Amino acid sequence: MRIRILVSALALAASLSAEITLPAILTDHMVLQRGVPVHLWGKAAPGEAVSAAFRNSTQGTKADTLGRWSLYLAPGDAGGPFPLTITGTNTISFSDVLVGDVWVASGQSNMEFQLRQVTNAEAEIAAANYPNIRRIKVTRKPADYPLEDMTAQGWTSITPQNASGASAVAFFFARHLQEKSSAAGIPQGIIESFWGGTPVEAWMSLRAIGEEPALSQITANWARSMEAYPLALARYEQRLAEWNDAAAKVKTEGKPAPGNKPGAPGTNPGGPWMPAGLYNGMIAPIASFAIKGAIWYQGESNASPQAAGIYGRAFQAMIKDWRRAWGVGDFPFFYVQLANYKANPFWPEVREAQRQTLQLTNTGMAVTIDVGNPTNIHPTNKQDVGLRLALAARSVAYGEKLTYSGPLYRQVSRDGAALRVWFDQTGGGLVAKNGPLNGFEIAGANGTFVPADAKLDGASVIVSTGTVSEPVQVRYSWADNPDGNLYNTEGLPASPFRSQP
Repeated sequence: MRIRILVSALALAASLSAEITLPAILTDHMVLQRGVPVHLWGKAAPGEAVSAAFRNSTQGTKADTLGRWSLYLAPGDAGGPFPLTITGTNTISFSDVLVGDVWVASGQSNMEFQLRQVTNAEAEIAAANYPNIRRIKVTRKPADYPLEDMTAQGWTSITPQNASGASAVAFFFARHLQEKSSAAGIPQGIIESFWGGTPVEAWMSLRAIGEEPALSQITANWARSMEAYPLALARYEQRLAEWNDAAAKVKTEGKPAPGNKPGAPGTNPGGPWMPAGLYNGMIAPIASFAIKGAIWYQGESNASPQAAGIYGRAFQAMIKDWRRAWGVGDFPFFYVQLANYKANPFWPEVREAQRQTLQLTNTGMAVTIDVGNPTNIHPTNKQDVGLRLALAARSVAYGEKLTYSGPLYRQVSRDGAALRVWFDQTGGGLVAKNGPLNGFEIAGANGTFVPADAKLDGASVIVSTGTVSEPVQVRYSWADNPDGNLYNTEGLPASPFRSQP
């Protein structure tokens, strides 16, 4: 009898394992990337025949000895909706599939910032009827190694009924592309993969960290935090027990709780700050899904004495790492430079690292130095952030001829006792917004910066001061909440910068 039950159980297990399964990113209502082969993959019984049909393309394959299968269908132009069918011993059918452009939206809390939180949120949500903008949100999950799959609730269209929880930056980015760009009318897909408060090193692989000698500090800092974790955990547990006892006591007396409940240690094994943890759990599982490019808003958590100095190396290594993971070349990567915020002296250094990242091909930066909130790290004007990212995409990814950024520092030269600063992205010309030009400082050989006078001269700015007769270095808007007012005639602000001596 037991033998018969065992045989039946094995037969049932074999039957179940024979059914093809798919990764969580493949669902109804998804957007597939136009112009490239359509990649489908999943699991089945070893050796099981699997086929897929989409539009006018059909392809088949067999699962390998581990039960993994992968196939590619012919690329096609934007359009839809279309059905998609995958068949093995079972059949999985998807409906309402669009073909367009797909973007990964990642970073920390300002990318996570939801549409319901923005300026004029009620009106924005009511008008958010964009059935051809689709989104899928990757569930938060750190991992010790690259995962093959993630969890998500599936692709959904942007409508007034469900738009409130969407990433505001990503939505405004996609909305502008669909309405105003050369890609107008083309479906836009957004893969939301973000986690508030996380550092850049959590979003890159251990391989990328290990390949860059300058990033050894990341693993060293993590090792020190892990060594300190047992004591930090013990102290936390002690404080929590004391707080719970005090809270129980005052509750019987009808009094309020005794202050804030103690928080757990910020860095912990397997937590979101773990180097490579979010890459493993939230990027690696989606890297088999074809995309147009990525948009990124992060940097606040790296604006510290330990991290700011190597942020540029880490950020550039992360971009290269993602491009390697997708394996399709240098796909477009657009990111947000940190906005103005009066609280952190290391923000200028992170902004400079972000500006210098423009040296990587197919990148673009949204300068937001004028749309932040000096007292709130989460400014509510996400409309301009999404717009400026979209302008960069229109130029870099879609090849449109437009001025997509505010003035970007190019070079500096001596002009007598002054310095002449030259810019790219000047558009129709340089202008000083709302008054005389300000925000510039110069330094002599001693490296001490002092405020300087600045005047416009064509496509350049002449900077001087009577207290520095032989200036060698210039910087602009070098503060956490600067007051620089250099723009181009297109109304886009100049990026903060610091020249080299």
